[in-house]
Amino acid sequence: MTRTNATLIGSTAIFLWGTLALLTRFTGGKIPEFQLMAMTFAIAFLLMALRWLRRSETGVRYLKQSPFAWLIGVGGLFGYHFCYFKAMTLAPAVEVSLLAYLWPLLIVLLSSLLPGETLRHQHIVGAILSVLGCWMLIGWDSAGFQDQYLTGYLVALGCALIWSSYSVLSRLVRSVPTDAVGWFCLVTALLALACHWQLEETVWPQSLTQWLGVIGLGLGPVGVAFFTWDYGIKHGNLQLLGTLAYSAPLISVVLLVLAGEAEASWTLLIASLAIVGGSLIAGWQWRRRNVKTTA
Repeated sequence: MTRTNATLIGSTAIFLWGTLALLTRFTGGKIPEFQLMAMTFAIAFLLMALRWLRRSETGVRYLKQSPFAWLIGVGGLFGYHFCYFKAMTLAPAVEVSLLAYLWPLLIVLLSSLLPGETLRHQHIVGAILSVLGCWMLIGWDSAGFQDQYLTGYLVALGCALIWSSYSVLSRLVRSVPTDAVGWFCLVTALLALACHWQLEETVWPQSLTQWLGVIGLGLGPVGVAFFTWDYGIKHGNLQLLGTLAYSAPLISVVLLVLAGEAEASWTLLIASLAIVGGSLIAGWQWRRRNVKTTA
């Protein structure tokens, strides 16, 4: 598998994350956050278990990973979501989303610290242009940052730092197979279940549409997405994946517009041009270098 193919595989996670908002709408928005997290990560584990079953294996051998790999895997998956939900209780959702979605830019910057990686000017320019488009898309009607929500803002920044660190540090354990992520998902589901029992009341889906939303989240944005992202960040172009990640909120809004859940606007158009333009800038040198290598 070439680096190009690994990058393409990783980029499928970005599209799947773009379906997150629409699928969440299908759930009805009544299921508590940690309960939904436990359910969807459990489905993700079952998805990987089916893969093991097809290969006539139990998957037990993938449990044997270093403590460092477990810390990165579970810390990234559970830590990000825990901080995100906590930030949502401490500050307005729009500002939390804006700060939490700094993780792609941090990936671009932090990846330069890895052995054999080089941070190029077009990566920085592309990432900044994309983050501006993302902020425009998410925060066009924001009331702005306010002092009383400082704790929530700091926790949201923690989200960005946790997920970017997870993505970059995973490169240091690239020998850990993606199958191990299945076990990381199971532990994350159990931790989320513990939080649910302590902090929430159980609310089960009440209709087929809501169940389809939960299952869809578990199979796509939480299931396949984390598996393909793991492979992409370990073996693909990390800086390009970081910049392309800003396409997720764009995909999300476009899908909501197509589904009749949101309206098209000039803000959407301008933000789209910024995000796409940033991605093209970040990927330009990569594409040229890839063409020279394969020529």
